[in-house]
Amino acid sequence: MMEQPRDLVRVIESQATSDGAGVKLRRSLGSSAFARLDPFLMLDEFFSDDPDDYLAGFPDHPHRGFETVTYMLDGRMQHRDHMGNTGDLGPGSVQWMTAGRGVIHSEMPQQSEGRMRGFQLWINLPAAEKMRPAEYRDIPAEAVPELTFDGGLARVIAGRLRIGESICDGAVNKRPGAMATDPLFVDLRLEAGRSVEIPIGPGYNGLLYVYEGETQVAGRTVPRRTAAVLGDGDGVKLTAGEAGTRVLLLAGKPLNEPVVQYGPFVMNTRAEIEQAVADYRSGRLAEPA
Repeated sequence: MMEQPRDLVRVIESQATSDGAGVKLRRSLGSSAFARLDPFLMLDEFFSDDPDDYLAGFPDHPHRGFETVTYMLDGRMQHRDHMGNTGDLGPGSVQWMTAGRGVIHSEMPQQSEGRMRGFQLWINLPAAEKMRPAEYRDIPAEAVPELTFDGGLARVIAGRLRIGESICDGAVNKRPGAMATDPLFVDLRLEAGRSVEIPIGPGYNGLLYVYEGETQVAGRTVPRRTAAVLGDGDGVKLTAGEAGTRVLLLAGKPLNEPVVQYGPFVMNTRAEIEQAVADYRSGRLAEPA
């Protein structure tokens, strides 16, 4: 049993917006400069059966200073970047990209009809790692570990998950680029009315995003397409609503550093942002250090 269950301290309703060349999505974290949770910068959900909502995709664009995690549920996207990487993201797969000092990449749909559904999470990098070499990793669906428990299923994308006496290490567990924030990223399914207790280390920031059904936390209901920021404690208890629920559970060690963001660049000072813009305009952003 948890000694100090986490409370629900803030709700962030996702906002309809568009990004890339006009892809329609819902943004919770990152919908404003006040809607962040260190070390997480942004969380987008894209979900549509209408090709007009996603066909334009995300043509070539830059990043510097953080990591992106793309998790697909339905549909196919293709990643290409300046380093020569090409990745096919299909249902259940993950793309983990450390932009570091600079990446120029595209993410384009590989279908002309049907459902496109998934998420993209931005995780900040500490000042000491913002200018590290860029790195890219594709994780196929079959390489994402799953933990089955009474009343539910967890897909563990990153970190270490413990439910009862069972422990599951995620597909991304001890990457050098992720050690500073030590992220936990879990896709959790709960059957109707079932509950689960999940440990989250004290001092780590925690968040959940409900993308199907409803979830109860500390006596409060979190509806679909809503993010819920958790208070401190040693874990969280989630209970599914009457239709069951699917939830992304995120936790990470805060960096406690200044955040200055300008579009696809996230640094610690305005001068560093100005340098990133100048490097991109001159073609130096993606060059080796």
